[in-house]
Amino acid sequence: MNRAIEEILYPALEDFRLDIVVGQGPAARTLTLDLPPFTLVGATTRTGLLTTPLRDRFGMTFRLDYYTPAELGLIVRRSAGILGVATEDEAADEIARRARGTPRIANRILRRVRDVAEVRHEGSVTAAVAQEALELLEVDGEGLERTDRELLRAVIERFGGGPVGLSTLAVALGEEPDTIEDVYEPYLLQLGFLQRTPRGRIVTDRGRDHLGAEPERETRLF
Repeated sequence: MNRAIEEILYPALEDFRLDIVVGQGPAARTLTLDLPPFTLVGATTRTGLLTTPLRDRFGMTFRLDYYTPAELGLIVRRSAGILGVATEDEAADEIARRARGTPRIANRILRRVRDVAEVRHEGSVTAAVAQEALELLEVDGEGLERTDRELLRAVIERFGGGPVGLSTLAVALGEEPDTIEDVYEPYLLQLGFLQRTPRGRIVTDRGRDHLGAEPERETRLF
């Protein structure tokens, strides 16, 4: 947020008053607008970019966590009702388990599963149809997509499991470093499949197990 906007918000939050400067130079004057009582609600995924004075003026601060599979299952069933597609509970639960705890991902997968159900089947989303669609989408049991698995395989097969630098990994995958760091890595780190170290990225034993790769061999010096 622009710092000038933050400065304007301070009197609005504290005194319910908005001070607007009209004009420039010696002819500038301040127009004061009285505001009715209001509640300001802010939401951001990058809290650290807010200045401390603005952040401290909020009376309560909460952190939103990821949805559980059970909660996502309810969301998938509701979305299926809005889309007008009959969905078995088992299919809804399977979609929810692979949605990374995020409703928008669950809804995106549901729409693609619905497409498969309408084009290849009779329109109803059964457990078998959901499984078929998820295989076509290449979304595995942990919610990883093809690019996520390619990143892990690149570290394991091309760089011996790591450590490998971000720029080197980006060149190997043909992706921008920012895309890898902001799009692919967060979920892999959350699952414990990837580890960031001062020397670079390392695939953990959990990541190797997920791909069916052999565990890393210990190197001993005699």
